Amino acid sequence: MKPTLVTGASGFIGWHVARLLGEKGHKVRALVRPSSRLRELDAEPVVGDLRDPPSLERAVAGCGLVFHVAADYRLWARDSAELYQSNVEGTRNLMEAARKQGVDRVVYTSTVGCIGVPPGGVGDENQPVRLEEMSGAYKRSKFLAEKVALEFAENGLPVVIVNPTAPVGDHDVKPTPTGKIILDFLKGGMPAFIDTGLNLVDVHDTARGHWLACERGETGARYILGGENLSLAAILGKLAQITGRAAPSIKLPYWVAYAAGLATTGWARLTGTPPLAPLEAVRMARKHMFVSSEKAKRELGYQPSSVDGALRRAVEWFQANGYC
Repeated sequence: MKPTLVTGASGFIGWHVARLLGEKGHKVRALVRPSSRLRELDAEPVVGDLRDPPSLERAVAGCGLVFHVAADYRLWARDSAELYQSNVEGTRNLMEAARKQGVDRVVYTSTVGCIGVPPGGVGDENQPVRLEEMSGAYKRSKFLAEKVALEFAENGLPVVIVNPTAPVGDHDVKPTPTGKIILDFLKGGMPAFIDTGLNLVDVHDTARGHWLACERGETGARYILGGENLSLAAILGKLAQITGRAAPSIKLPYWVAYAAGLATTGWARLTGTPPLAPLEAVRMARKHMFVSSEKAKRELGYQPSSVDGALRRAVEWFQANGYC
């Protein structure tokens, strides 16, 4: 069996994708930067960088499958050009390396942020959406990177795209912005909340969805890998039931959150220290990101589980690993 390359295996979703592939008997090759470390994974590390095409060609050489999960996932960056270099040009570089190698399949990990959501409604893969609707450099860079993946698919590279929602579960090392909500709750650092909504998904289901897309996905197609549409208040209520801690009861007006975002983001520009409340995160929170995974269920056989177990695993993992 040819090796399978996974980018982003040191991150949250990528780690779970790499682990699942190993469980299925794949010889996993993981693209890592010199500063990255693979934890609890049976994988062959290959040092490289999405911005360095020769290193990607070495990483892809001999591989049959490529899972491009890596991304520069930051809702604030002092130099936003870094996000475009990694997410857009990095994706182009990897797709070109895969094309030259003639791989059998590429699974590209996009984001639910690239899905159109009608006001007060539920989004899906067919909802029209434009670059102008993308809030912040991260979402814009991922939107453009998805376009790059689609261009390669149109030109013959067997690429399928998955759009995960907000994953939760164990091994959220960094943690992700969703994991930080859980961690802030555990630390008692969330005295109030805002009126927003997310689609939460068990990260184990996200990994399985990647594999199903590889097996059954149509070239050039997009598949939302989601779970449950939940208000932030409902998510905090679930965490309260799991932990026995009281959920915050104060709903913060949006204008207060926006003012805090302006202030902390402005201070971050002066100091270079990431803001506590990135303005782009506040802007994103104004929209309820409720979406449907019916296409993935229908075409891939994707069946997400309840997020309650994933939230419990996340809480237990953060507690067991000294995060709180």
